[in-house]
Amino acid sequence: MGEYEHILCKRDGDTLTITMNRAARRNSLSAEHLGELLAAFRDAGESDARGIILAASGPVFSAGHDFGDVAARDLMGVRELLRLCTDLMRTIQSVPQVVIARVHGLATAAGCQLVASCDLAVAAESAGFALPGGKGGWFCHTPAVPVARSVGRKRLMELALTGDVIDAATGLEWGLVNRVVPDADLDDAVAELMARATRGSRASKAMGKQTLYAQLDRPEQDAYGIALEVMASASQLPGAREGMAAFLEKRRAEWPD
Repeated sequence: MGEYEHILCKRDGDTLTITMNRAARRNSLSAEHLGELLAAFRDAGESDARGIILAASGPVFSAGHDFGDVAARDLMGVRELLRLCTDLMRTIQSVPQVVIARVHGLATAAGCQLVASCDLAVAAESAGFALPGGKGGWFCHTPAVPVARSVGRKRLMELALTGDVIDAATGLEWGLVNRVVPDADLDDAVAELMARATRGSRASKAMGKQTLYAQLDRPEQDAYGIALEVMASASQLPGAREGMAAFLEKRRAEWPD
């Protein structure tokens, strides 16, 4: 992977960790930072890694958009910035790997959007989540898109209209994260969930993830139409054939991918 100014990338076995490394700016998302994250996720998506962890350095996961960058832009410039951010969120969900957010400290606005856009999320007890635009001057319109799909309408409205921080336990109760653990246990909890979420056939998992996102917000009839065709096609994958054969033959599967 390339050299970056605002992020760190580290490969450990089958897992690639992308760490936001702009602690002095609370990992706020300038255009340069967003561009590096997008490039790193695209590179990771083309690699043979089985999982990707999105992490952050410093006391805050991410404070959202860098207002210094936003304030310097005209309307067309802000649109360009938000399109870049949206491309990143969509890329996180389109790469074939499992993506887990490793969250500590505050994740606000577009930082909360990052957490909601990841496939899975593990939070430390120190974590907090907010869409603070509701009590400020710039409402969190785009961050609300994936957050709504995680927490539901009424909880989204509370987050977006009050702008208040919810703690990690509330984030768990509302469905924004999958686990909450003591800060000292965060890395172990992320690794444990990653190990369980990446076992099995790599190709089958990739197709499964992408199909889940494709059908998630569609009417039930349309969702079944998508899922039926993909599931039929997936039955012919080498991993699917091996999985069924192993079950029928009462043996451990030997995954081809």
